[in-house]
Amino acid sequence: MKVCIIGAGAIGGFIGTRLALAGACQLSALARGATLAALQTRGWRLQQGERLLQAPAVAAGDPQQLGPQDLVIVAVKGPALPQLAAAMAPLLGPQTIVLPAMNGVPWWFGNGIAALGAAPLESVDPGGLIAQAIAPQRVLGCVVHASVASGEPGLAVHKMGQGLIIGEPDGGLSPRVAQVAELLSHAGFELTQSRAIRYDIWYKLWGNMTMNPISALTGATMDTLLDDALVRAFMSAVMVEAAQVGARIGCAVSQSPEDRHVITRRLGAVKTSMLQDVEAGRPLELDSIVAAVREIGQRVALATPAIDALLGLTRVFARERGLYRPAA
Repeated sequence: MKVCIIGAGAIGGFIGTRLALAGACQLSALARGATLAALQTRGWRLQQGERLLQAPAVAAGDPQQLGPQDLVIVAVKGPALPQLAAAMAPLLGPQTIVLPAMNGVPWWFGNGIAALGAAPLESVDPGGLIAQAIAPQRVLGCVVHASVASGEPGLAVHKMGQGLIIGEPDGGLSPRVAQVAELLSHAGFELTQSRAIRYDIWYKLWGNMTMNPISALTGATMDTLLDDALVRAFMSAVMVEAAQVGARIGCAVSQSPEDRHVITRRLGAVKTSMLQDVEAGRPLELDSIVAAVREIGQRVALATPAIDALLGLTRVFARERGLYRPAA
């Protein structure tokens, strides 16, 4: 099986190193800049506790050099995807599967949900350009349950978790889900084959769409945010609205915000990925994590004042630091 990782940063480097060490596929990476140079000179690298795991890498900056793949794993930040999607064509053969290992609401999420209409979600796919470049039938949904940072270009640092959930966007299981699950399980990931991947995506988003942006605004770790009663109450208000939006599109969340806070507190003093992006000067993924939920709320005629406030405050913060440019 020919597999290409696009975006060999934290999550891409984590998955890529594990796959390379497992040796069950013909693996390559599409990268650029310092990451490409690091892969070409030092190979795949994953810091796993005290151990540094390494494997040789085949990496290129031009997709023409890699050619059609059986599986393309997309692990870039959301803001990079619209431009990247148009350049992916050389990687896509007639049967190529595209597995987006990304945060938030993906570009394909609204496809087939009658309540959202036929138009693409402008917050994550302005003009529908991503969907035009990556046909919906290629996509398998994916949720990553792992905390991984990028120590330096080409080095992924694994902190906790190794869960991957994959599934067909329209539900049910399929031979290609089983095939990809077997490949990733062989590489040491804890795989779940889901019959409701949209719900899995929404549930994870429901849990982290507050922590990520609020930690970016404040510079605080998750435990500190939960320790403040006013901040915790605001997060709960956002989560109530997001649960109401989810219920309108077949992704009803039965758990209460307070029950979710109890689970989050067990993780301790964690820096969210968005806070890490602020500290590194990287663009923030506000569109897929917050703006998309607001847009979906608008389409189902549901007011979201707490989500609106969260988005407004965080995007002003990010714009003032050059870390946000809206997709649309």
